[in-house]
Amino acid sequence: MTDRTDVIDIPHHPIAVIGGGLGGLTLARVLQVHGIEAAVFELDASPAARTQGGMLDIHEDSGQEALRAAGLHERFRESVLPGGQATRVLDKNAVVRMDEPDDGTGGRPEIDRGDLRKLLLGSLREGTVRWGAKVTGARPLGGGRHEVRLADGSAFTTDLLVGADGAWSRIRPLVSAARPAYTGVSFVEVDLLEADVRHPVAAEVVGGGFFFALGAGRGFLAHRETDGSLHVYVALEAPEDWLDGIDFSDTGAAKSRVLEHFADWDKALRSLVADADGALVPRRIHALPVGHRWERVPGVTLLGDAAHLMSPFAGEGANLAMLDGAELGRFLAARPDDVEAALTAYEERLFPRSEAAAEDSARGAALLFRQDAPEGLLEMFTGHP
Repeated sequence: MTDRTDVIDIPHHPIAVIGGGLGGLTLARVLQVHGIEAAVFELDASPAARTQGGMLDIHEDSGQEALRAAGLHERFRESVLPGGQATRVLDKNAVVRMDEPDDGTGGRPEIDRGDLRKLLLGSLREGTVRWGAKVTGARPLGGGRHEVRLADGSAFTTDLLVGADGAWSRIRPLVSAARPAYTGVSFVEVDLLEADVRHPVAAEVVGGGFFFALGAGRGFLAHRETDGSLHVYVALEAPEDWLDGIDFSDTGAAKSRVLEHFADWDKALRSLVADADGALVPRRIHALPVGHRWERVPGVTLLGDAAHLMSPFAGEGANLAMLDGAELGRFLAARPDDVEAALTAYEERLFPRSEAAAEDSARGAALLFRQDAPEGLLEMFTGHP
């Protein structure tokens, strides 16, 4: 059969980045800083197609390093949430076990994920991101080139294909047969709007930064957002099908089902769900195997969750995605005539860094939901039992 690229003239992009999340955008920005153009393909129809999630703490040695490489660190600092590094830990009876104020060092400042994405998008030349471009698959053409297929029936070819398309990456199968597996933890996300005015009890119990209220196998994780709302993650060790048994179209009934698992918890903590505004959003936590890696495949690589999806319990996901993008961009800029050498150098740093972070994330989950929780988390923060 004749290769369709022999008979159909389709667009070609020297560098194609699949996924317009933080990692893919960081890669495109760092390449642009070095005078290299990349095309980013994002399935969202527009920048405003959906909300981008809650607050992120951006680490000095990873996410902030990436922003420096992108020439955006000073502008990032202008958007952080004052006091957002404060941390509070409570037990199931709402007894405060630790209450650390923001130390002002800026080592892990908090920023709204949407604001960070806007910062990256605004730094790219118009037309860099192709919106509404849902990738359905890709295939090698030989010599490191690939053809990428889109849901609208169109296709393009590329010399370098970067999968920055998240947990269920369409590019990962080109290099690895690994698939994310359920970690045993499910989240239900809720919001309390205008918290200081409309939900003063919840606002008081959560405080001004990040908040943990933990018990055996369950807990509440929350943070204050820049608009004054509280974003709450209800976490529960549960079977993979637990969420399937809840009708999330009936918000009142869903709240009751979730709160069944917190029947003996303090009323102020239960109010984080009982008084929540809007729908409850379910989310299963998946992860790739710790130490996920692949053999070098010409013309293609991965970054971010596509490469090393892990649980959120070390706060590394977004930070690593951005660092991946920045490092890949710098390696490509340093070796413009030898892409394979650049990819080899990038992956040699990617794999051990990802493995260490994934191990930390798995340990974090075990600590948070220990039978004597919150003791494990307190031990981690204080450095001793």
